[in-house]
Amino acid sequence: MRPVWLGTILLAASAVAYSTAGFFTRFIHVDAWTLLFWRGVFAGLFIFGIVAWRERAGFTKAVRAIGRDGLLIALCSALATVCFLNGMRLSTVADVMVIDAMIPFLTAGIAWLVIGEREDKATLVATLAAVAGVGVMAGPAITGGRLAGDVLGLAMALLMSFVLVLIRRNRGVNMLPAVALSAFVCAAIVLPFAHPLAGTGHTFGLLALFGVSQFGMGLLLLALGTPLVSATRGALIGVLQTPLGTLWVWLAFSETPATATLIGGAIVLSAVVIDIALHARATEP
Repeated sequence: MRPVWLGTILLAASAVAYSTAGFFTRFIHVDAWTLLFWRGVFAGLFIFGIVAWRERAGFTKAVRAIGRDGLLIALCSALATVCFLNGMRLSTVADVMVIDAMIPFLTAGIAWLVIGEREDKATLVATLAAVAGVGVMAGPAITGGRLAGDVLGLAMALLMSFVLVLIRRNRGVNMLPAVALSAFVCAAIVLPFAHPLAGTGHTFGLLALFGVSQFGMGLLLLALGTPLVSATRGALIGVLQTPLGTLWVWLAFSETPATATLIGGAIVLSAVVIDIALHARATEP
C-alpha cells in the first residue's frame, strides 16, 4: 500500500475514534475535569504500552529519541485539549466548532513557514468547503459567543496545527512516546480540579474504555498517519470528526440533528472524499 493511502486511512480512523467523544460522555456521569484526568491517564498508559511492546529493549531509547520537538508536541497537544474544554465553557459550542474547522488553513500557513511545505490548490479549496460545511452545521446556534472562549478556541487551533507540523517535520522519528506523554501532561494539568476517586467500578470501566478507544486510539492513529501525508491534508481529514460525532449520537440516542446539521455534515464529508479522490488520481502512475 502506498504511504499516502496508508496515512489517509490511519487519519480517517483517528477522526472516527475522536468523534466518539459525545457518545461516551452520555454514559459517564462525572465532572469534566475528572473525565479529562482519567481519559489522559488511560490513554497515556495504552500508548506507552504499545511503545513498550514495539520497542521492547529499545523503549528508553525510543523515548529519548523524540527530542525537543517531541516535548513540544506533548506540551502543545495537552494545552490544546485544555483550551478546547475551557473554550467550550466560555463561548458557544458552535463558535468553537467553526474555529476548530479552521485548523487546516492554520496548518497550511505554519507548514509553509516552518518546513516549507506548500499545499496544492485542490486541498485548500476542499478545506474552504469543509469550513463552510461546519459553518452551516453551527450557523443556527451561533449567537455571538464570548471573546475569551473564542480566543481559547483559536489558541487550541494554533496549538494543534503546530503539533501536526512538528510530527510531519520529524516523520523519521517515532513520535508515539510524545503523544503518550501529552496524555499524561493533560491529566497532570487538570488534576487540581478533578476528583479522581469519584464514581463506581462501572464508571472506572467506562473511563478506561473512553481513554483507550477515543483518546488513546485517536492519538495513536494521528501520530502514525500524520507523517505519511501533508500536514494540511491531515488536518482536513481530521475535520471529519465533527459530522461523525453528530452521526453517532443520532444513531445511538435518537437525537435527530437539525436540517442545517445534516446539510453541513454532507458538505464536510463530500469535501474530504473529493479531495482524497482527486489526490489519488493525481498520484496514479
